Amino acid sequence: MNRRLILAVFGVILLSAVTSIICSYIIAHRYAAQSTHSTTSGQSVYDRILKSGKIRCAYVVYWPGCIKDPNTGKLIGVHVEAMKAIGEKLGLKIEWTEEVGWGSMIEGLQTDRYDLVGSGVWANAARGKYAAFSNPFYYFGPNAYCRANDHRFDKDLQIINSPSVRIATIDGEVPDAIAQTQFPKGQRVSLPDLANVSQAFLAVTSNKADVFFEDPLSAYEFAKNNPGKIRNIAHDKPLRTLGVALMFRRGETEVQGMLDKAVDELVYSGEMDRILDKYEPTLGQYYYRRANPYKLAGHNSPN
Repeated sequence: MNRRLILAVFGVILLSAVTSIICSYIIAHRYAAQSTHSTTSGQSVYDRILKSGKIRCAYVVYWPGCIKDPNTGKLIGVHVEAMKAIGEKLGLKIEWTEEVGWGSMIEGLQTDRYDLVGSGVWANAARGKYAAFSNPFYYFGPNAYCRANDHRFDKDLQIINSPSVRIATIDGEVPDAIAQTQFPKGQRVSLPDLANVSQAFLAVTSNKADVFFEDPLSAYEFAKNNPGKIRNIAHDKPLRTLGVALMFRRGETEVQGMLDKAVDELVYSGEMDRILDKYEPTLGQYYYRRANPYKLAGHNSPN
C-alpha cells in the first residue's frame, strides 16, 4: 500500500509539473504573439494620421481648457482653439472623437480608440510611465483651497498631513498624486475620474472634505459662481509646477516630432499667448507662459 501510495503521489506531482510547463509555454507564446502583433501589424499612428488626413482626439471637459455646450455638444476653450491652430499648421483635420475621464484616458490610447488626448494634460511622472507628451503649451501650479471660514491651515500646510483632514481627490488626476506624495497621512475623499473640479470644490464647501488641490483658474471659475465659499491657503506658492501638454501613446517618435514642432510654433509665434489672453481673467496671473528660447540683442538680433 505504501509503495502504491508513493507511486500515485509521484504521478500526481509529475502530471502537475508537466501541465504547469505546458500552460506556461502557451501563456508566454500568446503574450509574445500579442506583443509582436501590437508593434508590427498595421500602420503606425503617424502613418495612419497622414493617410487619413485627420487626428482623432479624446477630450476631458474642464474650464477653460475644454468646455462643452450641454445642448449642442460643441466644444470651445483654450485647447480646442490650440488644436484647431495645430491642425491648420499641419494641414490636418482635428476630429474630437470621445469624451474621457482623467483616470481612463491612457487606456484609450493603448487600445487605439484615438490618437491623442487633445484637451491638455498635466505631464507628470505617473502618466509618463504609460504615455508620452508633447512639449508644453504653458505651465500651471496647483494651489490648496479650503472653506472660507476654515483657518486650521493658515500658518502651516503640513497640518493637512493628518488622518483627521479630508482631502478631496479625483481618480487619476494630479491632485490625487499630490495628496498621496505630499500629504500621505491625509484622508482621501475620492471622486470618480469623470467628475469635474466643481464637484471636488463642492465636496469641500459642503463639508464632505476639507481641502482640494487645483489650478487657480479652476478655483477662480468656481469662486465666481460660489462667492465667499473657498479661499487659497497656499499663499500664492503652488504646491508644484507642471507643464500642460498633449498626451499620446509611447513609442510614437514621429508623432512626437510633429506635435513638438507644431506646439513650439504656436508658442513662439505668439499665437498661444493670444489664445490664453481670451480665457485669462487677469492677464499674467494664472498661466505660467513659456518664454522664447532666445533674447533679442540690439543689432545682433535676427531679421
